[in-house]
Amino acid sequence: MNTRELVELGQQLRVDSVRVSAAAGSGHPTSSMSAADLMAVLLANHLRYDFERPDHPGNDRFVLSKGHASPLLYSAYKAAGAVDDAELLTFRALGSRLEGHPTPQRLPWVETATGSLGQGLPVGVGIALSGGRLDRTDYRVWVLCGDSELAEGSVWEAAEHAAFEHLDNLTAIVDVNRLGQRGPTRHGHDLDAYARRFQAFGWHTIEIDGHDVDAIDRAYGEAISTKGQPTAVLARTFKGKGVEAVQDREGLHGKPLPDADEAIAELGGRRELRVTVQEPPAARLLHAVGEKHVELPRFDLGEEVATRDAYGKALAALGAGREDVVALDGEVSDSTRAEAFAKEYPERFFECYIAEQQMVAAAVGLSTRGWVPYASSFAAFLTRAYDFVRMASVSGAGINLVGSHAGVAIGQDGPSQMGLEDLAMFRAVHGSTVLYPCDANQTARLVAAMADLDGIRYLRTSRGRSRVIYGPDEEFPVGGSKVLRSSGTDRLTLVAAGVTVPEALAAAGALDREGIQVRVIDLYSVKPVDRLTLRQAAEDTGCLITVEDHHEEGGLGDAVLDAFLDGRPVPRLVRLAVRTMPGSAAPDEQLHAAGIDAESIAAAVQLLVEQAVVR
Repeated sequence: MNTRELVELGQQLRVDSVRVSAAAGSGHPTSSMSAADLMAVLLANHLRYDFERPDHPGNDRFVLSKGHASPLLYSAYKAAGAVDDAELLTFRALGSRLEGHPTPQRLPWVETATGSLGQGLPVGVGIALSGGRLDRTDYRVWVLCGDSELAEGSVWEAAEHAAFEHLDNLTAIVDVNRLGQRGPTRHGHDLDAYARRFQAFGWHTIEIDGHDVDAIDRAYGEAISTKGQPTAVLARTFKGKGVEAVQDREGLHGKPLPDADEAIAELGGRRELRVTVQEPPAARLLHAVGEKHVELPRFDLGEEVATRDAYGKALAALGAGREDVVALDGEVSDSTRAEAFAKEYPERFFECYIAEQQMVAAAVGLSTRGWVPYASSFAAFLTRAYDFVRMASVSGAGINLVGSHAGVAIGQDGPSQMGLEDLAMFRAVHGSTVLYPCDANQTARLVAAMADLDGIRYLRTSRGRSRVIYGPDEEFPVGGSKVLRSSGTDRLTLVAAGVTVPEALAAAGALDREGIQVRVIDLYSVKPVDRLTLRQAAEDTGCLITVEDHHEEGGLGDAVLDAFLDGRPVPRLVRLAVRTMPGSAAPDEQLHAAGIDAESIAAAVQLLVEQAVVR
């Protein structure tokens, strides 16, 4: 499009943003109006995209990081002919694909769910990594950011990572409209302040008037021609551009315009321009899943192996059998044991350093391109990436997260390193799967099973060695459990997972010598939980004791309770969990102090069956 046509297209995008927000009675038209010219030039002159084939491997990828500006995105879809005007006016209505913030669950042209600010650029980095290092195609990744979200630390994790990886296929377009939700942003219209920051991280920067379509056009061309580093286009704009009553005025964020008809007239009225978006270049198809047999590692019964060691070996084996598996790590691969994969398949391994938000975001970005990511760190440190996990679920992303060094069992390092909230955290995620193996063969099987699951998958691994109790050919279906000990005279049932399984077995052995029979269940699938086995145990024994190396809130005990929330009588349920703030101590001392070692379990059982000896 020429200059005049681009100006008209920008005005059309503004008008349609005003219209849809007025129809919905809500939305963010002023935030859309500021970026309308930026979007118009991108759509008409630089984006290469086939809306009929959103999975075309040569398509450029566009991420609207400022997801509240969805009226602008949907107006662009209309201009490209992807949606019609009737659908456009269903914005925010029940059942509409055009939600308040865009999600790929509804629209095939949306790469990732946005709306939680500061996430679009980190996910864009993951998509760009895929294009540059794995897909080896020349598609570009365009991310439209707001200036307010540049206050988020995750943006700067992304900025550093993108520059370190020389992602010259990535362009951040920053809509610097000066106004946030409650007033001015930190740096207002000071483009140089933003430029200095991006430059410090190693980016090429371009400062422009964001309403000068020719300047925008030149900036995008310069970004495309820049090699060896990502580009940030910093555009000075005005919120509510083109309507005097709202332009550059505070207090109007997230509100329809006071008089939509008058605003539309001031913008020159409705237009029906159609944009012929450039066709993407020919590109090879996305990778296919290899048909090779996965030869998982095998461990001998009685062998002492840490589940984190089994994870590393299983992941490397999975990498040999499946060429779509990639691994990411937060600079702890020697501890998580992801280094085993890195040594075998360095081209599919991504070192994210100590930047857990970027690690999870990169995993989401890679998953949009058809890869199966496994991202690992200490369980405790995944908490700082929780919002990215939550938004990954909103996106419907399929990613595998692995948290090592879980619980007080890690020993002397102390509470800052102990993941004691992770089971609760991941159980709360919509559609998630949560797994907690107790031995090496079980770990290997579950690592392989995760690759074919949907949604967010979490595996909890342990630091210390544990005895192998399952044979290498044992099956562990997700949603199942293992009854390790039972009899017709069981007085109650011990439900354990991970490090507490051997403790529960040891307690059961000691109790047996005293004439007290107890059932032991290894509940390796914490979500979904094995309701049938738990209900049968409750019926047979009348009482369940859960034993977990986790805080009592939201972990194994709550998972077990979920099996009895269908209206049937709830059995007697006792929880042994970490209830105090741990200090530094040896692993066995930690378990005893928390009351979850074999001795403590046996004592709790004796009290419950009223056979405790008072000395």
